[in-house]
Amino acid sequence: MKIVKRTLFALVALVVVLVAVAYVLPSHYNVARSIDIDAPPSKIYPLVAEVRTWQQWSAWNRRDPNMEIVYSGPPAGTGAQWSWQSKSEGRGQMTLTSADPGRRIGYSLYFPDFGTTATGFITFEPISATTTRVSWSNEGDLGNNPMMRWMGLAMDKLVGNDFAAGLANLKTLAMR
Repeated sequence: MKIVKRTLFALVALVVVLVAVAYVLPSHYNVARSIDIDAPPSKIYPLVAEVRTWQQWSAWNRRDPNMEIVYSGPPAGTGAQWSWQSKSEGRGQMTLTSADPGRRIGYSLYFPDFGTTATGFITFEPISATTTRVSWSNEGDLGNNPMMRWMGLAMDKLVGNDFAAGLANLKTLAMR
């Protein structure tokens, strides 16, 4: 009986420590990736500004070709929006919040399953007459949920790999 009590006490103590440490972890995360594409910003920008084209290059859309997608707002630029539902990719909504043609797209992401919103940018920086550096960034606040804060430690690896894959797909599409 003593072993059961000690084991139970140890498990409770471990949970308390994990929750306490979670509150010390940062609630904010930031993920960013870049790629150089041999194409001018004017060729790449429309592939990002028009939300329907994301299906052609986004890693998330490629993982679930049966993803249910609903588009609303204008087809491109500020106010363009799409929401999705997927067995593997979950539910969410992306809205383009700003559009500076050939330079930058701003967006917000809402994930109803987690009650979180993230913001980000995709920027287009000419680095030569024929090459553009495309940078994709995303940041958000995970709030006070201890589980989400632990997840935040892996956010760069989880989301960053998808950003890198999406940018590689965008590069292939832009160079056609």
